Amino acid sequence: MLDDTLKSQLQTYLGMLRSPIRLIATLDESETGLEMRSLLETIVGLSDKVSLDTSGTDERSPSFLVVREGEKQGVCFAGLPLGHEFTSLVLALLWTGGHPPKVEADVIEAIKALDGDFNFEVYMSLSCHNCPDVVQALSLMAIFNPKVKTVVIEGGAFQKEVTEREIMAVPMVFLNGKVFGSGRMSVEEIVAKIDTGAAHRDAIKINAKEDFDVLIVGGGPAGAAAAVYAARKGIRVGIAAERFGGQVNDTMAIENYISVLETDGPKFGAAMEAQVRHYGVDIMNLQTAAKVIPATESGGLIQVQMENGGVLNARTVILSTGARWRNVNVPGEQTYKNKGVAYCPHCDGPLFKGKRTAVIGGGNSGIEAAIDLAGIVAHVTVIEFADQLKADAVLVNKLKSLNNVTIHTNAQTTEITGDGSVVNGIRFKDRVSGEEHHVALEGVFVQIGLIPNTEFLKDTLELSKFGEIVVDAKGHTNVPGVFAAGDCTTVPFKQIVIAAGDGAKAALSAFDHLIRTPVAA
Repeated sequence: MLDDTLKSQLQTYLGMLRSPIRLIATLDESETGLEMRSLLETIVGLSDKVSLDTSGTDERSPSFLVVREGEKQGVCFAGLPLGHEFTSLVLALLWTGGHPPKVEADVIEAIKALDGDFNFEVYMSLSCHNCPDVVQALSLMAIFNPKVKTVVIEGGAFQKEVTEREIMAVPMVFLNGKVFGSGRMSVEEIVAKIDTGAAHRDAIKINAKEDFDVLIVGGGPAGAAAAVYAARKGIRVGIAAERFGGQVNDTMAIENYISVLETDGPKFGAAMEAQVRHYGVDIMNLQTAAKVIPATESGGLIQVQMENGGVLNARTVILSTGARWRNVNVPGEQTYKNKGVAYCPHCDGPLFKGKRTAVIGGGNSGIEAAIDLAGIVAHVTVIEFADQLKADAVLVNKLKSLNNVTIHTNAQTTEITGDGSVVNGIRFKDRVSGEEHHVALEGVFVQIGLIPNTEFLKDTLELSKFGEIVVDAKGHTNVPGVFAAGDCTTVPFKQIVIAAGDGAKAALSAFDHLIRTPVAA
């Protein structure tokens, strides 16, 4: 089950337990049940502070509870928490055993203060890189608040349940039997969503902040680089971001960032945040900008209003709000989102094992998705609007070598069809002949690029016809003291390394502005 290296690492972690814990298992004779028994026996054999109780009677079998000795409520794992979720299991063991989590104290206090009955069920897949954040957040909440119950369900082990609940994207979270949310969520986001007073308290904290020399809006690679470069100048720097890491968190493999041979988005995002914190930058997460108000005089303060009502003031502002997945905008897309329409093949691909899928988009992301899916699903149909695939030749050649892929170019997607509950096909038009086609399938992955997160800037500064912030070679916008960097700008080629470089450049430009512009009286 676990190789010697993992066993050694796990034993080291279990040595950090401060109090005894019990694993209460509900087992059966299925293959997963036998593997679970082996895993639990291995864990128990590595620490005298862990015991195994096989008298569990949970409705899901095989499953096991991680609880403090003498208690009966904790985190429940239904199915095997291996793959990306092995870390989630280790953390659940440590936190239950009294090892403190690396979470801000005010977050823990907010969790403890939650009042009500919160029964969470989170469905995950072992190959999903977005799932661990959600699993770990809900596990933490169950460990620190007895009113929160969390069950972590491995979709592959409970296929019937997944089908009945029409789960076609992970992570998928249910609260008290109703859909709560899907996709990546931090513990702060989850707590804020169920704590009705959180936004008001956040606004009060925001309003109490001192003025910044440089305020960065957005926490992706551009924002992180800007923060590091600005903070190293010894000035007061803040970042207001919806989630630190931004779109990079949804990127599975990163193999082209100079000096880093290979990593993944979540690791890369965590490393960025750690470096930014190292320089003492004030990071304000879960903050969505609603409006930027330029300074009324040279050297005056620029205001950034947040959706929660808070207002931040700064001498200079760097906008690095990034971009999001572009929708194909055809009938059925929104209706069947997370019901067969998906945007992350790495996360949701395993849910379509043995099924028929389509990928809309013939660029690198679309062809990479099709290649990835072809190893899991029964068949992949690639639909590209242009007259040829736009991906790199090596990817196109790889795709064409696969025997379960069909490619349609000059094809305009016109509708994603469904039976009222889930996707059952895709309709497209041949742009040459005008002939309509319908392909029966169960899943559609949209991979047609990005759209900048700049809607809140309309009528504030100059935007391109695509909604990108117009910048010059130094990152200046047309508003004095306001700079921009990364995927939200007119700079071509939306790449992590380019965004990071742009962020550094914008920070240097902002600093240059500060030293050349006298402070308004």
